[in-house]
Parts: sequence; C-alpha cells; structure tokens
Amino acid sequence: MLRYAGRRLLAAIPLLFVVPLLVFVLIEFAPGDPAAVLAGDEPTPERVEAIREELNLNDPVLLRYLMWIGDVVRGDLGTSFLSDQTVTELLTRRMATTMSLVLVAMIFAVVLGTILALVATLRSGGIVDRVVNWFASISIAIPGFWFGLVLASVFAVGLQMFPAFGYQPLSAGFWPWLSHLILPGIALGLLPAAEVTLQLRSALGQVMKTDYILNAEAKGLSRASVVFKHSLKNACIPVITVLGFRVAEVLAGSVTIEMIYNMPGLGRTAVEAVQGRDVPVLLGFVLFSTTIVVLVNLIVDISYGYFNPKVRS
Repeated sequence: MLRYAGRRLLAAIPLLFVVPLLVFVLIEFAPGDPAAVLAGDEPTPERVEAIREELNLNDPVLLRYLMWIGDVVRGDLGTSFLSDQTVTELLTRRMATTMSLVLVAMIFAVVLGTILALVATLRSGGIVDRVVNWFASISIAIPGFWFGLVLASVFAVGLQMFPAFGYQPLSAGFWPWLSHLILPGIALGLLPAAEVTLQLRSALGQVMKTDYILNAEAKGLSRASVVFKHSLKNACIPVITVLGFRVAEVLAGSVTIEMIYNMPGLGRTAVEAVQGRDVPVLLGFVLFSTTIVVLVNLIVDISYGYFNPKVRS
C-alpha cells in the first residue's frame, strides 16, 4: 500500500511545476502591463520602465519562472504588487474562508446525494426513484451562480433566515461561522450532490443485481438490510472517484460564489489579482489550488486502492 501511495505521489508532483509554468506563459501573452497598472493613472514611460526593471518583468519568461521556483523552494512566494503583503500571509489568511466553504459544500453533497440515492434504491422503479432521478438531472443543469442568487434573494433578503454576505471565522462561534456558509455551501454543493446521487444510484443498481445480493434477498433479508449491510460499501468505490474530481470543480466554482456572497476567500483574491495584474498573488493562488487538488486526488487514489486491491497491482 505504501509503494502504491508513493507511486501516486511521484506522479502528481510534476503538476505543481507544470501548472504555474502555463500561468507564466499566459500572463506573458495577456493584454496589459502590470508595471503600467502599478504606475498609476498617467504613467510616464520612464516610470513604467523603472517598475519593470524593479520587478524583473524584462527578464525572459523561463528565467522568471526558474527564479520563482527557487523562491518557492525557500518558502518565499513573493510580495503582492498591490498591497505590499507577503503572498503567503495573504493567501493563508483567506484560505480558511475557501476551505470552510468547500468543506460545507462537500458535506452537503455527500449527505444529500447518499440519502437520495438510498431512498431511490429502496423504492427502485417507483415514483420516488423517478423523482430523485429527475431532481438530480435538473440540478446538474442549474448554474451555480444563478442558484446562489436565488438562495440569497429568498432566504437572506426575503426571509432573513441567514446572512446575505460576508464571513465569520470559527473563532467567532460555531453558529456565526456556519450561518454564513449555509447558503453559499448549498449553492456550491448542489452540482456535486446531484452527481453523487446519480453515480451512487447507478452503482447500487448494479450491485443489487449481483449473485451474492440476490442470494441474500432469497434468504429472506429485507431490501433495506441488503442495501445497508451488503451493497453500500461496494457501491461507494466509484463514488470516491467522483468526489475527487468534484473537489477541483468546487474550488473553481467557489470563485463565483465568493463574489456573489462577498466572502474574502481565495477565489475572490484570485479575481482581484487578475483585475490588478497582481502576478505574485495569482501565481500563489495557482500553487495553493494545485496543491490542494493534488493532495485530494492523492487521498482519493489511495482510498480507491484500499477499497479495490486490484488497482494497487
């Protein structure tokens, strides 16, 4: 098992270097000049050129990338062009918001998706099964930003059940923390919840047709007992893979949700960095996000290998 985990880790490490390199290249060919943005509203050519020299923007892309990699290895992600804060300090402070949002969204997705899939399986072929399938299919087609606006309009502005915007850290209390995450977490978790529902329902349907399940039912075990005691564990194997891919999607979706709910997270920080051509912050965001996705996928791969020994070979 350790050898399998080691192989997966070695295979994932190159992504941490390739993705930032692609961002470097994209920034190089993107319209606009970070030095001109930093120079003010009416910059002189001399002022712009001085800033470019100061920030090493005149150096070749590959050289700047290698210099950045060297700084990263030493634990230095640079300093923000706009706020003069270190990138590590800025992103670490805002990462708690995004990780809290992703956690709530994924818990919502797993809980709702599992419940709906189990209910549909227990009522296989009936009206409940069809309603669950219909609900999941419709949910996949709903844009997250639109659903987030609807939730905010109804439950925050209209009914005033939850805060309409902002974020409270966990140190402020559990309910203030959770109340600011419920609406954005539901908006962000609806799509993965629908995908978990469909994937788990399909997997349970296949497992329920296997010989050992049919034998268990023939011995007089109730359908609920067969589903919970014998089918669910085997059906969870493909769902684990789905969840790993969904984490990357949820991180990407958090950008829009954080903007809608005015949450000071990594996604909003990335948008501000793009608007202000804050290259160090943007690169730091890419590195943070890539690391999170790589670690989650590594955990998923290891979990999949644990549940399915054939994969390890």
